[in-house]
Amino acid sequence: MNKTAFPKNPVLLVDDEETWTRSFSLALKSAGINNILCCNDSRKVESILETTEVEVIAADLSMPYVSGEDLIRLVNSRYTDIPILVITGMSQVETAVQCVKLGAFDFFVKTYDKSSLVSGIRHAIQIRELKRENITLRSRFLDDKLEHPETFEHIVTENATMRSIFKYIEAIAESSQPVLITGESGVGKELIAGVIHKASGRSGEFVPINVAGLDDNIFADTLFGHKRGAFTGADKARPGLVVNAASGTLFLDEIGDLAHASQLKLLRLVQEREYMAIGSDLTRKTDARIIAATNINPEKLGESNTFRSDLYYRLKAHHVHIPPLRERKEDLPLLVDHFLSEACKNEGRKKPQVPAELIALLMTYDFPGNVRELQFIILDAISCTDGINLNIKRLQNHIGNIPKITREPAVTGERIAFGNELPTLKEVCEELTLEAMRRSDNNQSSAASILGISRQALNKRLNKMKQKNSNS
Repeated sequence: MNKTAFPKNPVLLVDDEETWTRSFSLALKSAGINNILCCNDSRKVESILETTEVEVIAADLSMPYVSGEDLIRLVNSRYTDIPILVITGMSQVETAVQCVKLGAFDFFVKTYDKSSLVSGIRHAIQIRELKRENITLRSRFLDDKLEHPETFEHIVTENATMRSIFKYIEAIAESSQPVLITGESGVGKELIAGVIHKASGRSGEFVPINVAGLDDNIFADTLFGHKRGAFTGADKARPGLVVNAASGTLFLDEIGDLAHASQLKLLRLVQEREYMAIGSDLTRKTDARIIAATNINPEKLGESNTFRSDLYYRLKAHHVHIPPLRERKEDLPLLVDHFLSEACKNEGRKKPQVPAELIALLMTYDFPGNVRELQFIILDAISCTDGINLNIKRLQNHIGNIPKITREPAVTGERIAFGNELPTLKEVCEELTLEAMRRSDNNQSSAASILGISRQALNKRLNKMKQKNSNS
């Protein structure tokens, strides 16, 4: 299995002592930072930076030829986005402080224990990623364009909030940080998680698991695996889903229901990117990106006494909240058509016609089960259909009565009243269009269905009316 390079651009280690760069490289690789470039001659740094995009620089302060201080000046003058960490001996702390004043990201004392330096480099990588994401987000929202619209082709929507979510996903896609997806049951959290994985370009698999109801032992065994003989019945080793998600994405659904003991294990996985299989005392590293989802309100989850706040904020490095279907009702006609087409294609049957009153009926309903509920009731309606028109009796029973909005011919004088002077046909059309828009709460898809015309025809009519009013 191919390993994903982390970070995307290499960490540049600069030290004239080759043994130090070699041992520090091993320490970084054991921590999951495997994209490393070593340089034992500080004179070569400038040429490296001219040809290679570097994520972070860690440089010894005292080197022949070009000192650490000179490197700081070089980086700050030409490569301001690259954080540089200074490595110093015990007697050089004052000089190191001066280096920070010159613009170094941080400084560390050179010791045999390299854990603090590893943490410092990981922190610098995270800061660099966040800066890139902020820049990308600004450009995405200013341009109002998706760089890879094909990534989102399986999500059926015209909603502006959903489009802004797509742009946010593109901005954070390549980040290694966790993502927390929130939203009510049935809104499509796993679908969004799969899109994030697809947009990331990660070489590994998308591995989903619903953790609701898992006790601590089953959770640990499912995610981390076990050694042979770890417990009664463990006649062979099990790798666990974290291994399956190597270089890919691990999706944990219903995270709000996770047991407290399991939360501690997950915190270590998220924070340190490490875990231990059951029955093993060997710490393992992972490069899998973690995406978690919950239907619990994020504010309530963060303030909950049953869910660790430190884990909550770690998981919420990036946050995607999916709106419920009742807040994106303009998507109802698109979703109905999509589910009808999909179901009829799978069953090899002709697509039935949709009665004009169906969308008006759906508009009156709040869909507590969201998109999943809509899909089920459409599938149920298809199963009861044996004619040309979609049978919506089951839909009526599920949702309620059809609102009094139809296209049946009116009895003279009952629904339309005329004065002594008849209006022109054009005037009647305009009034009818405006009334349909009022009754549908300005939803063009619903108004078009009420009028018995296409959404495009209604939009064209509205634009002509708008242009007429602006010219008058």
